[in-house]
Amino acid sequence: MLKAGMIPRTEPLTRLPRGSRSHGETKRFRTVWVSDVHLGTRACQAEALVAFLDAHPAERLYLVGDILDGWKLGRGWTWTEGQTRLVQRLLEAVQRGTDVVYVPGNHDEALRRFGRMVLAGVRVKQQVVHELADGRRALVLHGDQFDGIVARHRVLAAVGDRLYGLALGLNQIVNAGLHFLGLQPRSLSAFLKQRVKRALNYAAGFEEAVAREAARWGVDAVICGHIHKAEMRRIGGVLYANDGDWVESCTGLVESFEGELTLVAWDGGRKRVLATEPPARSAEPCLLPALGLSV
Repeated sequence: MLKAGMIPRTEPLTRLPRGSRSHGETKRFRTVWVSDVHLGTRACQAEALVAFLDAHPAERLYLVGDILDGWKLGRGWTWTEGQTRLVQRLLEAVQRGTDVVYVPGNHDEALRRFGRMVLAGVRVKQQVVHELADGRRALVLHGDQFDGIVARHRVLAAVGDRLYGLALGLNQIVNAGLHFLGLQPRSLSAFLKQRVKRALNYAAGFEEAVAREAARWGVDAVICGHIHKAEMRRIGGVLYANDGDWVESCTGLVESFEGELTLVAWDGGRKRVLATEPPARSAEPCLLPALGLSV
């Protein structure tokens, strides 16, 4: 967590014109944020993320934590060709001139010791303040510091992670049966999370805590991950944006060259807009509710 009195340094971003080319690739977006990929697990939707990144080449790519699932090392570790392709795609992005910034989370917390280092062209940061094209500043961090269970009850968090993994595995079997019957897939893990976390008021408390931290540091927005719940809304004057995950929802956040933020879901190769925040110069922000998102 940020220490009191220390405001993170704003990350400079080379300003290129819309549609600029870098290393032979046209950058269609200024910035892209993704998190909670959980490489090393069966639930990782690596190939979907590769397709998403191919469709959203950007000047800067933020990997907002839990990209690699270190909790699975030694038990239940799974690696696929699709995951290898994703790692290759990320390294290719660096070679094509994309500034890739890795902000570790709790599942890849071992990388936090490499903060301020550059690994294979990828910059590792504990947290960072990103300046949008319209001048607004956004605090970027994974967010596990504001999860009371992860921060204070690590054993309970590990048990919950294992149960979540079991739910995802069972969910794949159930959805295969539903697909065979011509029925719509359902998210068992989301159902269980909603029942348990609703009792704890988990998601709302997390979102409010993250927004309060952003307000404390005087920034305009906060962009995070961690809870696998894509969301973009205003909380007490701060724009809260959670880019979701790539194990169920397949969602990400993108910034245009004008500073517009768009939360999108990648559904079978098709982009579905969940919410949008216009640039600051627009008269009124217009947040669209996320409809039909399975988290």
